[in-house]
Amino acid sequence: MRHFEQKSNNSYLAIIALFYVVFILYTMSTLSLNLLSEQLLLAIKMEQETSTFQNLLRHYSLEELSNELKDENKKKAFWINIYNSYFLILRKEKNITKPAIYTQKLFSIAGQKWSLDDVEHGILRKYRYKYSQGRFANPLVSKLIKKLAVSKIDYRIHFALNCGAESCPPIAFYKPEKINQQLDLATQSFLESESDFDNNKKVVHTTALFQWFLADFGYKKGIQEIYQQHLNKDISTYQIRYKKYSWTEVLDNFVA
Repeated sequence: MRHFEQKSNNSYLAIIALFYVVFILYTMSTLSLNLLSEQLLLAIKMEQETSTFQNLLRHYSLEELSNELKDENKKKAFWINIYNSYFLILRKEKNITKPAIYTQKLFSIAGQKWSLDDVEHGILRKYRYKYSQGRFANPLVSKLIKKLAVSKIDYRIHFALNCGAESCPPIAFYKPEKINQQLDLATQSFLESESDFDNNKKVVHTTALFQWFLADFGYKKGIQEIYQQHLNKDISTYQIRYKKYSWTEVLDNFVA
């Protein structure tokens, strides 16, 4: 009798496993990677279970990942959502702290292990060396990162990535069909909140992100052009001074 019960239980578990595999394959065939990244981030915001979405991401092949994210807008939207999602997963669910949360390969996508640095500095910043202010490429970058990286650095991504600090930009849900408008809005909103102008002394105090990733922004002239474009503010005669970055932890800082 016990043998019969054990056999029945094994059969039941096998059926459940089969249904799960079918569910994974069906969902992968109907859900785009971009939508999957949004759903993962939404589940985190709503404090819901994320394991299904993480498993789906693991089961994609590298070929599928590369083919589906050939478009630059799809790349940026997907990897921004992934960065913001996995920072929260690693920090809240696994209690990982810096520097490990950035440097260690702690999550899986398409059968590969990734770090947050892989996503930010490798893919979204076109494999810039992390500590070069964006001046130099990383000479040790992998072929996979080179294959998946954006073709051109978009400085606006710095106003979309959230690392859980008080001075970080808030988290939004990025969509490939709307990402240019979304990144423009993120840039404008962040600069409005982080810029203090002294028009008498001709000084602007602004985010340290400009200093850390100076070359991404086009150096001083590029920063001046960014203010002109996004805030309609001429700072060509202003001194630029950088604020101290607040690393006070503020998690789940989603756009209202």
